[in-house]
Amino acid sequence: MIRLTNLADYAVVVMAAAAREPGTRLSAARVAELTMIPAPTVAKLMGTLARGGLLVASRGAAGGFAITREPAAISVAEIVEAVDGPIALTSCVSGDVQDCAMEGHCAIRGHWPPINRAVRAALAAVSLADLVQPAAVAAPTGQAFVALAD
Repeated sequence: MIRLTNLADYAVVVMAAAAREPGTRLSAARVAELTMIPAPTVAKLMGTLARGGLLVASRGAAGGFAITREPAAISVAEIVEAVDGPIALTSCVSGDVQDCAMEGHCAIRGHWPPINRAVRAALAAVSLADLVQPAAVAAPTGQAFVALAD
């Protein structure tokens, strides 16, 4: 199973919370309330996302964090990369310290970059705006329909 790290998953949830409150500065405590993610984790993520250019921080009584761009202009790939770095399914092609015993003689290593690009492209094709819309739900006939908000 290929999985995002918990922090990358939480970062997407945090960004979705910020996107649902356009033009509003949100505190880490408020985002923690909205998302049910522990406040220390939210605070850490919001700082990381701000350093990644996805949130802007301001201090003071009216301070907090706000989204830097329209949700449609922010991709899931950007959010994941802000937290976890470049998207790569294996360490041998991610630029990290090489720790694979097969590195010197692996016949597959050269085939990973196109796979990594495809995964990144799939995540880049989904915007934050897509995530804050109601999810498509499978109809009993197998056709999808959009669940409308109350």
